[in-house]
Amino acid sequence: MKHLRNFTLILIIFISTSFTAFAQSKLAHINTQELIQSMPETKSAQSEIDKLIKTYQTDIEAMQSELDSKAKQFDAKRSEYQSKIKQYQSEAPNKSEAENVKREQEVEKETEELQKQQEELQGMQLSINQYQGQAQQDIQKKQFDLLKPITEKAKKAILKIGKEKGYDYVLDSSEGQGVIMAEGKDLMADVKAELGF
Repeated sequence: MKHLRNFTLILIIFISTSFTAFAQSKLAHINTQELIQSMPETKSAQSEIDKLIKTYQTDIEAMQSELDSKAKQFDAKRSEYQSKIKQYQSEAPNKSEAENVKREQEVEKETEELQKQQEELQGMQLSINQYQGQAQQDIQKKQFDLLKPITEKAKKAILKIGKEKGYDYVLDSSEGQGVIMAEGKDLMADVKAELGF
């Protein structure tokens, strides 16, 4: 019982000391998303990313247009093929066996051609899908490569200003970062001045 009382007393002292130390800390905040979006380097990087996206879109649209054109040709041949089969079936009783065998061979040959064309169309669609996936990966990698040095530059400036101004903590007030109220000093103007814009 005595140990429990001592533990409770120590816990109360620890908690009150922690709150006192935290209350004496200097706090500031900055919206890092807003800062990074307002940096000139970000606008340049976004322009480069937009060009890459446009290039991929143009390529994909050209590939899709070719696929659509071949799909229309395939549909026309398939329709013609189905009409021919109906015609041959209706005329079969009136034709000789040799002629019917010849027609069957012709239909088999056209069936093989249509299957090849269908496989080609499926292959083209698969290629487009793979290209789109690769394009997304390339764009994401480009975004990361271009934005990483920008975010590092912003972080370095925030740390520098935070230390210069004597803040113990600088909280990120960007949406979704968990800061509910930001009444303390906003470092945005100081950091922008440090970055030269």
